[in-house]
Amino acid sequence: MQTRNSAHDALAQQRVMVQSLATPACYPHPAAAVSLVETHISFVLLAGEFAYKIKKAVDLDFLDFSTLARRRFFCEEELRLNRRLAPQLYLDVVAIGGSPQSPQLGGDGPAIDYAVKMARFPQECLAERVLARGELQAAAIDALAVAVATFHDGIARAGTDDAYGSAAAIAAPAEQNFAQIRALLGAGEDAAGLSAVAARTLAEQARLAERFEARRGGGFVRECHGDLHLGNIVLYGNAPCIFDCIEFNPNLRWIDVMNEAAFLVMDLEVRGRADLASRFLNGYLEAGGDYAGLPLLAWYKAYRAMVRAKVARIRAAQGGLAAAERAAALADYRRYLDYASLAMAPPSRRGLLLTHGFSGSGKSHFAHVLVEHLGAVRIRSDVERKRLHGLGALMRSGSGLETGIYAQQATEETYGRMESLARSVAQAGMTVIVDATFLKRRQRDRFRAAAQALDLPFAILDCRAPEALLRERLARRQQAAADASEATAAVLDSQLRDAEALAADEMAFVVPVDAADGAWAPAFAEIERRLRTRTP
Repeated sequence: MQTRNSAHDALAQQRVMVQSLATPACYPHPAAAVSLVETHISFVLLAGEFAYKIKKAVDLDFLDFSTLARRRFFCEEELRLNRRLAPQLYLDVVAIGGSPQSPQLGGDGPAIDYAVKMARFPQECLAERVLARGELQAAAIDALAVAVATFHDGIARAGTDDAYGSAAAIAAPAEQNFAQIRALLGAGEDAAGLSAVAARTLAEQARLAERFEARRGGGFVRECHGDLHLGNIVLYGNAPCIFDCIEFNPNLRWIDVMNEAAFLVMDLEVRGRADLASRFLNGYLEAGGDYAGLPLLAWYKAYRAMVRAKVARIRAAQGGLAAAERAAALADYRRYLDYASLAMAPPSRRGLLLTHGFSGSGKSHFAHVLVEHLGAVRIRSDVERKRLHGLGALMRSGSGLETGIYAQQATEETYGRMESLARSVAQAGMTVIVDATFLKRRQRDRFRAAAQALDLPFAILDCRAPEALLRERLARRQQAAADASEATAAVLDSQLRDAEALAADEMAFVVPVDAADGAWAPAFAEIERRLRTRTP
């Protein structure tokens, strides 16, 4: 183990080396000027089209870069892990030869240090900056949701004998957050808010302990990114590139995939974009199917908020801050603390909503917009039907009318799966929108009975459009081949012939939706009223 003096000397030698590397002539490529960005664990040299990240020779509670061998290992780990999501940014691990006074990138002779070589990108393309400018597009959120779900599906899973993801492993960092914040509170400072959030967090963690263990046993603890927030996402147009994953501490990387998704949901919500948070969450769920993780979402959002609260409080306690900077850090701390408290509060409204209408009536589009408006979760029959048969949402099944995946038995299985998922989502404290045609009375009755059993407000969103418009939309959708639905004109003919109209006893639950012109404000207002008052 390094002594305090040897650690200080190693870091001092690194500073000499970094200052020497500030000379453009040190680089084997054009670099008109070299600038340095320093963090608490890294030196980053920006030179021409590239960036070189050198790990500081430090040994902290959560990482150890104190030796040359460890710095090389973690540089290689950073390259390995980040190439999973950002191979275009992470290029190589480069040895630094020579001496601190005269370093050589990739030079001959023994290495005195190592750097991760990265491609530079414009800082204005960071997602957090794009959002701050009001330019973060829905298409980018959709692409990000699919990218994260695809990544989670392909990464390594923890074994059942691993400690990663156990209830104890999850509780420890949460308890540490509160202990570290308490140590920073000033004399006489009100700690009641912190204590209340801590008590609720630990009580909920104990209540969810069996679910945490079940998730680990089910293979949902995986080698994730570990630090998925808007500051670690760069956008090239609407194509997201996720970078800077946690390489230095496997305990922070081997986590439940819902923990990872919750970080980005929390980040968007705290920044005032609950609509985009809901859009991301729904896109992630539809792409990956992990609705079973939703009961843990609120706890993980609160946990991630308290991590940010701790960072803000540490920043406020650092010396040399201007009064305005300290005030801003304290405001961030309170904002994250308040968010954590609200994240674990009992849901203010829940409900079970069904769409109803012919193919092409705008049901899915309306439900998608309603998801953002309500913060709800959508379960879509076209997606779940294909998932049951091992197909991706955009894969064509080759099935004909009432054959293959559209045979009566397959349809019954699809509605059964949707009911199971709807119950799970509702029990997680969220409003659920079940997006299907619901043209048969028995299908509607099945979900109405589920709502009654769960003591939930229930509504049927009756989407209406002229037949000519239905046919036009189906033709356009078939040509584009960019939607999960495989409905054709023949399917519509069958629906028009065999649909069972809404009965008199169902009309009290119906909310009319004019899907022809998109004037949805009256429908939104009525849906909100029913969820709030629990009356038709």
